[in-house]
Amino acid sequence: MQAAQNELVTRIGPGTPCGDLLRRYWQPVALLDEFEPRLDPAMATRPLKAVRLLGQDLVLWRDAAGAFSLLDRDCPHRGADLKFARHEGDGIRCPFHGWKFAADGRCLETPAEPAGSTLCQRVRQRSYPLRVAAGVLFAYLGPEDLPPPELPAFDCFAAPASHSFAFKGLWRCNWLQAVEVGIDPAHPSFLHRMLDDDDATADPARAYGRQFRSASVGTVDGQRWPMTRVLREVCSPEIRHEEVAPGLTRLTTLRLIDDMRTHVRVTWSLFPQGFVIPLSETLTITQLHVPVDDVNTYWYSFFTSFDAPLDKETMRAQRLVNTLLPDYLPRRGRHDDWGYSEAEQRTRTYLGMGEQDINVHDQWAVESMGAIQDRTREHLGTSDKVIMANRRQLLKAIETVRAGGTPPMALDAAQAAALRGPPTIDCIAPAQGWQDFWQQAVQARRAAAPWAGAAACTAGAAATTDAS
Repeated sequence: MQAAQNELVTRIGPGTPCGDLLRRYWQPVALLDEFEPRLDPAMATRPLKAVRLLGQDLVLWRDAAGAFSLLDRDCPHRGADLKFARHEGDGIRCPFHGWKFAADGRCLETPAEPAGSTLCQRVRQRSYPLRVAAGVLFAYLGPEDLPPPELPAFDCFAAPASHSFAFKGLWRCNWLQAVEVGIDPAHPSFLHRMLDDDDATADPARAYGRQFRSASVGTVDGQRWPMTRVLREVCSPEIRHEEVAPGLTRLTTLRLIDDMRTHVRVTWSLFPQGFVIPLSETLTITQLHVPVDDVNTYWYSFFTSFDAPLDKETMRAQRLVNTLLPDYLPRRGRHDDWGYSEAEQRTRTYLGMGEQDINVHDQWAVESMGAIQDRTREHLGTSDKVIMANRRQLLKAIETVRAGGTPPMALDAAQAAALRGPPTIDCIAPAQGWQDFWQQAVQARRAAAPWAGAAACTAGAAATTDAS
């Protein structure tokens, strides 16, 4: 990649071409959990926090009626920081001169002005549209004269609260390298390789962070292989990618076990910032990578269960072991070599950075590249075909927005309603007929989902067929 192209796709601040593209989508701005007093006691009395999104400084707050508001952080009077605003229930007030703002950005009071002044009627702080989906607050920072797009009717947004859970964490790197690790089908055979087999499925208490220890659907010679064995023994997969709708790409990774059987892993790339992968036989993860600025990125993970309701308290507690609140900062990082152990690298894992939370593996991969990866120094191979295709799509979408067009996945209501699923799986399938095998398996999983119901199951099956 040329230096100018690398600059183009990594800079996302206001007024940048890639920033203009990303502002055409809903962006996660906070977990609802971040306003939960049990997790952040300060929220009990003052539900307001400063946030940074796409290189913009903002203030996010909840009023006395429970409604959320997102405003520019600098007071429009003389630029003081509204992170320190007085929260007054029906609005927030700048402590510098007492200017008060409503949730929609209207200036309600300018108390230092003379009686009868109409100054506040001519002032408005920019307020950004918000919506809640799957336990996450989404914001739209796009042009005010363009309506926000619709979120697709994906499983992560369609599942009830009982069967979904959201979490996030910070990586100290540019957004694009975070995206690229998630859509790379080849890296799990190395980065997440375990040097022995230990099926964590048998002990749910040990399963967190060890999804590649879990068994795939299907058997080999009567045995259910852990994913780590598949990844370790077949490390040069056949990778297929097909765009089944603009911006929605199915990634099929085939690892041939023998003449009779192949391992099939179906994941999805969601333009411009996400992916969907199987976590287990009954759980999927949808992950979005959200730029804080050019050199920091929050990942947001949406867990969706097709089986029992999720134990959110346990899932949250497991992840908070390695996460510092209230800003969801990782305990590991460059400061401690991401927990690297040379002894472990020789005896237990390919990387040497633990097996209790493979998220640390991805964190090392993207952070060790540097804050913004220099792609002019790369030497890409055939296994990087998905990365190359995504970059071409990104460059094309930037030009589309520059020309006044609509980029992929900036959906209207009809387009959003038509995008269901998308179906993911890890399975051991017949070498001949694997396409039918995996589709039948995901349809059976959807049919068994207690929250889907007959009508939703029919729609889901149709979407699976459409996306195949």
